[in-house]
Amino acid sequence: MTLKLVLEFAVLIGALLMGARAGGVGLGLWGAVGLLVLVVGFGVPPGAIPGEVLIIVLTVIMAASAMEVAGGIDFLVRVAERIIRKNPKQVTVVAPLVTYGFTFASGTGHIVYPLLPVIYEVAHESGIRPERPMAIATIASQQAITASPVSAATAAMIGLLATHGMGLVQILCICVPSTLIAVLVAAFVQLRVGVDLKDDPEYQRRLAAGELAPPGRGGADTSKAPPPLKPRARASAFIFFGGVTMVVLAGLFPALRTVPAGSGGASVEIGMPVAIAIVMLAVAALILVVTKAPAAEVPKCKTCQSGVTAIIGILGLAWLGDTFISANEAVIIGALSDMARAAPWSFAIGLFLASMLLYSQAATARALMPLGLTLGIPPASLVGMFPAVNGYFFIPNYGTLIAAMQFDRSGTTRIGKYLLNHSFMLPGLITTVGGVGTGLLIARLFF
Repeated sequence: MTLKLVLEFAVLIGALLMGARAGGVGLGLWGAVGLLVLVVGFGVPPGAIPGEVLIIVLTVIMAASAMEVAGGIDFLVRVAERIIRKNPKQVTVVAPLVTYGFTFASGTGHIVYPLLPVIYEVAHESGIRPERPMAIATIASQQAITASPVSAATAAMIGLLATHGMGLVQILCICVPSTLIAVLVAAFVQLRVGVDLKDDPEYQRRLAAGELAPPGRGGADTSKAPPPLKPRARASAFIFFGGVTMVVLAGLFPALRTVPAGSGGASVEIGMPVAIAIVMLAVAALILVVTKAPAAEVPKCKTCQSGVTAIIGILGLAWLGDTFISANEAVIIGALSDMARAAPWSFAIGLFLASMLLYSQAATARALMPLGLTLGIPPASLVGMFPAVNGYFFIPNYGTLIAAMQFDRSGTTRIGKYLLNHSFMLPGLITTVGGVGTGLLIARLFF
């Protein structure tokens, strides 16, 4: 490890600390400052802009924002409220199962964005500390990527392990139960995280300052009927989930996104990021047409504003992280190789550490899983370790984490004073360790 690498890593951590202190778009802006220091001060070539991630986030946010303006978010809140009415604390268990299911079906954790305001509203209106379901629901949406049959990460694993007897069926048999069990364990732990809203000083400060309205439900007055939904609120939600279904079908059946190249040319398969972008932008337009919702209100809604904050965060911080790891790839990969040879199970730690910087399960799998095969680690064990690529919650700078903090207007979902004591650390560690441990056990017993 050279002094240059240590100094560059210090710049990375310093940018994260300053960004966390600034909050909001400051996370991404300070990431850009760190990038400037690496490029100008250390002569490091800038890494690749995370274009595909930004496209997915932007287009999903547009569709979700159109749905919010049309009243679809309110409709989903009503549905969720009905599910948890008899026992409001169920939201902490139900919410992660819902986000897990959405990601499992769509192959992208960014599909969680329209669900975050629903989870917040249900929790807050029921008097539940929003941090509890918000944190585990966000983590669950990432864990499901390593169990989804249509995710880019799973596709990378299939390409690497198909010739070693581990196809899609085997991957799902290991990863679905392991990640789902881990998410459920973390959800039950979250039931006891933090103090109740009535005892939270930051929440009470915001309430007294008029920064947010008091809960309308869960209190003494439950007789007042909720305001009526907008006329086509239900339709907007159905259109949105119709778009999600189209994305799932496009992932399951590549022929649906294969187009002819022209006269005499070979057919061209459209990549999933582009397919998602096309579908979601079309869904946003269709929602506005069918519901006659005002397009001018879309950029002003809370979903869009929080989404833009997330996009800026991803652009600045993911770009910084990619630049750092690209400049020091040989040293980082070499260190992980030595560790894996000494103790094969420690390869999962290497996956976790790499994912903290790569911000992509698929990129981490593509970069390190071939090394695991080279080291002689059994393919089934590599699949068992697959959930370890969900490590980028550790430093809370990823888009879905930032969005969750922005959507939680109560201030309970947050980054702590010391950066790492944030709301996502506990559920993230439980799901990752639990998912890897259970996955390795399943791999050992049945493969």
